Amino acid sequence: MDASVNRIPISENEKSILIGVHLPRDNEDEVVHSLNELTQLVITAGAVVISKLIVKRISLDPAYIIGIGKLEEIKKIVGEQSIKLVVFDLNNIRPVQIRNLENFFGCRVIGRTEVILDIFARRAKTVESKIQVELAQLNYILPRLKGLGGVLSRLGGGIGTRGPGEKMLETDRRHIVKRIQTLKKKLSHISMHRNVQRQERRQNEIIGAVVGYTNAGKSTLVNMLAKDDLFVEDRLFATLDAYTRIVYLNESHKVLLTDTVGFINNLPSHLVESFKSTLEEIKYSDFIIHVVGLDIDIEKALQVVNHELQLLDCSNKPVIVYFNKLDIAKEETIQYVRLRFPDAILGSSLTGEGIQLLKERIKEITETLDKYKQKISVY
Repeated sequence: MDASVNRIPISENEKSILIGVHLPRDNEDEVVHSLNELTQLVITAGAVVISKLIVKRISLDPAYIIGIGKLEEIKKIVGEQSIKLVVFDLNNIRPVQIRNLENFFGCRVIGRTEVILDIFARRAKTVESKIQVELAQLNYILPRLKGLGGVLSRLGGGIGTRGPGEKMLETDRRHIVKRIQTLKKKLSHISMHRNVQRQERRQNEIIGAVVGYTNAGKSTLVNMLAKDDLFVEDRLFATLDAYTRIVYLNESHKVLLTDTVGFINNLPSHLVESFKSTLEEIKYSDFIIHVVGLDIDIEKALQVVNHELQLLDCSNKPVIVYFNKLDIAKEETIQYVRLRFPDAILGSSLTGEGIQLLKERIKEITETLDKYKQKISVY
């Protein structure tokens, strides 16, 4: 069996150590930020972070990623703390590296991608999201098979082992390719059905997409605007599905808002590809509400989300930037945002601050879009 596929059942709250790798081309602050973010991901996935460290390297070791000195240091911590999981802040770790590291440490070794996939597998509730997660998992596994036989456990315990669908899946490439084709067809049918619904809505309604970094408070904001009860949790990727709700701006004016899956730095490309049908809700929206949490690295969050919007070809849509979590923000952060983003709205989706101003801004955009649509319909 391929060593990159996690297979040892372990209990919830397993002890873990996190390793960041700082290469010459990397910005030190970004490496620290990424490792802190990985910490939140691992905690969200159910593990306990005992220790974390950053290793400086000129290049990645082809066999062990890092050097023997640091390996011995980590092995000592693993033994003393009874750690069961070592997580590297890397998206693509080679199977041979995983195998070598697991033999050296005597415990499981995974990368950032496996952690994110595990969270998505936990969060998948609807038929569509379960299909999307399984497709992402298979696309990740496929190039790592190396023609090995055997079977792949997809419902074992521990981070990186969970997954919807069959309990056992043959690792034979032919079977996985066939399964991928089947899942893509199912998603295509769902996408077609979603497109029909979208076209029906677009004839009479203005639709906005609520986007943002994961845990920015998108669902809470939609709840506040729509007076609804979408699932909300203070965890990363609390929901994976796109939900559309009616928001009344006043007694005679309403708009549809779609809550979408959150973005994150270094989100694996195959995961974005698998969730294309859901992300299309952003692409085909009339305008965008970009929610930014005031409790994280603002510039980084903006950079990541704007990059994803560009990839979705959404750069030219009207955008309202809403800085959320004003109730817990630091005063220096608030002052920075007001100077740096004078046209943005600062508020709190929990307390309701800034909501009325947001509604007024939405109303201005929808009135402009209504006039444009009426003009187009005349011709």
